[in-house]
Amino acid sequence: MSRSLLSDILQPIAVVTAVFLLLVVVSGVWPPMVAIESGSMDPNMQKGDMVVITATDRFSGGTADAVGVVTTDDDGEYQRFVGDGDVIIYNAPNRETPIIHRARFRVEAGENWFDRANESFLPAGVDSCEELRNCPAPYDGYVTMGDANGVYDQAKGIAPVVKEEWVRAKAGLRIPCLGWLRLVAEGSESVSDVSCW
Repeated sequence: MSRSLLSDILQPIAVVTAVFLLLVVVSGVWPPMVAIESGSMDPNMQKGDMVVITATDRFSGGTADAVGVVTTDDDGEYQRFVGDGDVIIYNAPNRETPIIHRARFRVEAGENWFDRANESFLPAGVDSCEELRNCPAPYDGYVTMGDANGVYDQAKGIAPVVKEEWVRAKAGLRIPCLGWLRLVAEGSESVSDVSCW
């Protein structure tokens, strides 16, 4: 192999490695990107997008809590992905894969969060805390919802109230279609499922 050919191969690899390492340093998390696996955050994040993520204590809004998360009910001036508040990545104990949904509001242990909830994001016919899953809140945490879902995760049974320690990161930047590479490579999707081309 000639020196020129070797150089042509190694230079792009070095550039990609340097960019990836820079992302890790800036984001403060590993891995610094996640692939979107469902349409629950449409239209702001779509299945097959790659999202650059950051540690919760980085790039926080002025009304962030001690963890670094800004919820939609904080002040309305801090926006991420065309909506108020942070989009968080969290691990729920009943799910194998992390969930990436918007932090709607924070609750305290024992709180009747039905009184604070937007009734249009509750299941039809629910009129009280007693009729609502995860209410009162069993512990401190967050009530979350996918932008496309229309019902709080905790009311729908997607996840219990999200504990602070379950929050892995916050979404920072969306790269359309790049996530399909990961989804196809790991076998969770086939090439025929890809909607970007």
